[in-house]
Amino acid sequence: MSQIPFVKMHGLGNCYIYVDLISQKLELPGLPDLARKVSNPFTGIGSDGLILMVPSDAADLKMRIFNKDGSEGKNCGNGLRCVAKYAYERGLVSKKKFHIETLGGIVTAEVHVTGNTVDQVTVDMGQPHLNREDIPMAGEGGAPVINERVTIDGKNYDLTAVSMGNPHALFFVDDIEQAPIAELGPRLADGDHPLFPEGVNVGFIEMKNPSELVYRVWERGSGMTQACGTGATAAAVAAILNQKAEKDANITVHLDGGDLVIRWDAQSGHAFMTGPAETVCEGNFFV
Repeated sequence: MSQIPFVKMHGLGNCYIYVDLISQKLELPGLPDLARKVSNPFTGIGSDGLILMVPSDAADLKMRIFNKDGSEGKNCGNGLRCVAKYAYERGLVSKKKFHIETLGGIVTAEVHVTGNTVDQVTVDMGQPHLNREDIPMAGEGGAPVINERVTIDGKNYDLTAVSMGNPHALFFVDDIEQAPIAELGPRLADGDHPLFPEGVNVGFIEMKNPSELVYRVWERGSGMTQACGTGATAAAVAAILNQKAEKDANITVHLDGGDLVIRWDAQSGHAFMTGPAETVCEGNFFV
């Protein structure tokens, strides 16, 4: 039996098990199976998945994300903030602004520090990917999918699609409590529906005013979660695309786990996410 040192962290309740493979050298078993094991709340630790911090040739460090079902994700906004907090507080980086490589691309993170404690993290999530093939979503043409009428299991919905490294199918609703999350989420998320052959994160948006919205999400590979950073960013972008909000404004996104602030910069085209990251506990996982 071997042991794996871990830290459990969360961003607005979106919790992962973090393993540092930069300052320590470990031989890990099969990663999909390990992710499933650590995520199990009854026989493991309990989480939305597993995140590894590994060396990078292209950035200051690299983040690999495995969902609780063992599938590997391309990006995770809440995970990025936690990785940034861990990296700065544990001395993996010395700068307050640095780069993190993900499968979805390289992003810039900036930590906001009191003493040596990271309170908030701002992540440059990059430019939103809006074309149909970027999601990918079935259908003709490569134009952005904005408020497009689709029929799913005989019911009509108006859909906006945005990728922030992770793909998101977004629906505006009048009342978030009545949103069909448990109905559409599993239907679209895991690649079983022809509209989204590779699956998609499924989000619902209730606009409160042009600078405030409520967002709930069913994540591909993880199910319903407390928060989703790429999804919150995509939701703010969708609000702007549908002329419900404006670029360059700070948009507060209320999630089940807390609030994020999103700004889509008009000059650079990049979207910025600011929010907290918290350490829950640390220990050793035996395999």
